Amino acid sequence: METILIVDDEKNYLVVLSAFLSGEGYETLTADSAQRALEIVETTDLDLVLTDMKMPTMDGIELLRCIKGKVPDLPVVMMTAYGTVEKAVGAMQLGAFNFIPKPFKNETLKQIVGKAVQTYRILKENRRLVRALEDRYRFDNIIGKSRALQAVFDTIQRVAPTKSTVLITGKSGTGKELIAKAIHFNSPRRNKPFVAVSCAALTETLLESELFGHEKGAFTGATSMRKGRFELADKGTLFLDEIGEVPVPLQVNLLRVLEEMTFERVGGTKSIAVDVRLIAATNKDLKAEVEQRRFREDLYFRLNVIHIELPPLRKRSEDIPLLAAHFVNKYAGEANRGEMTISPEAMSFLCNHSWPGNVREFEHAIERAVLFSRGSEITLDDLPKDLVGFADLEIPIDWQRLSNLPETLDAIEKRLIEKALSLSNNVQSRAAQILGIPRNNLHYRLKKHNLL
Repeated sequence: METILIVDDEKNYLVVLSAFLSGEGYETLTADSAQRALEIVETTDLDLVLTDMKMPTMDGIELLRCIKGKVPDLPVVMMTAYGTVEKAVGAMQLGAFNFIPKPFKNETLKQIVGKAVQTYRILKENRRLVRALEDRYRFDNIIGKSRALQAVFDTIQRVAPTKSTVLITGKSGTGKELIAKAIHFNSPRRNKPFVAVSCAALTETLLESELFGHEKGAFTGATSMRKGRFELADKGTLFLDEIGEVPVPLQVNLLRVLEEMTFERVGGTKSIAVDVRLIAATNKDLKAEVEQRRFREDLYFRLNVIHIELPPLRKRSEDIPLLAAHFVNKYAGEANRGEMTISPEAMSFLCNHSWPGNVREFEHAIERAVLFSRGSEITLDDLPKDLVGFADLEIPIDWQRLSNLPETLDAIEKRLIEKALSLSNNVQSRAAQILGIPRNNLHYRLKKHNLL
């Protein structure tokens, strides 16, 4: 819903224009002075300002100058009962979208307002599109030839043209947002907004405001009206990352919006309708969350219309050489390193490593290797030490006592823990990550081997 600010010192005009434009489907705000109008411009997401030319203290021309200094692209339509050709030309030269003399017919006002709002909408959408195209989140950015990934590609092709809700699951770092963007940019909504929200990054109150927006004064710190992500994603796609972190009370509101595609801003009473395609992602097992009553079953079924499960990198190791070549070319180009290759020994290690952080961890490892490599070939020594630190680990084994398996395993375990602590500069949380075990498990083993 577009928001229009009407500015006029004649309050009757404010009432009449507000009623007419509200009837045409716009949200309207009013100001009886230019000073008050500037306050609203500074604190509110607007799509158009419709202002009178002749007003006391500060006239419409001066207001136009101030608005263009603050929000240069915001369209301003001037109206006056004292209109002349000279004033009209002057207003247009200062950046006014159009000029309309009083009294005017409703149909004329409707056409001018509609054109101004549409022009501004197209301008904003084009800017979003340019940014999106720069990212190029399309199939050619999803690297891999494994059977598991080809199945994902097939699902994207089938679901992208539809409005169906999609649930993407997979471990952290597997590329869930990349898949969401591939769906959006291969859909009829590709020229509309793609809006992403990390549900784990905000408290319940802030997440509600982020999703649905809020009115001025809705809560402490709400100094202005703000549109939420659902509203910003109208006609486009809303990506809710880490959907499993949404608090249960807020899940009720989310379910209602998905069912009805209407909502109210926090602190507001006006119902706002949107057309949004929803894609959600999580690294949690939502079925288990439902069983534990941490996630609503009805919301789970509403989200799980189309399910895409992304395999971890260790289950598609045949994709690693392709990914490695892609990231080496990317970061070598950014660093002006010229053409670079990966040694067979380093490639063997990359293909056999478990990659608990998946593609994200893999990409960071390649980036670091490119930056620190001294030559044109990346060797095992160029890879991060916390990855290859165990490759040269020597563990003394008493072959005469090999039949005593518990003692042998304890000796190996102790040596591995000592090496992990060395690699992590004795930071236990990092050592636990290197070993692939929980920190409390590491603490128990440190006690067991008298390493505390």
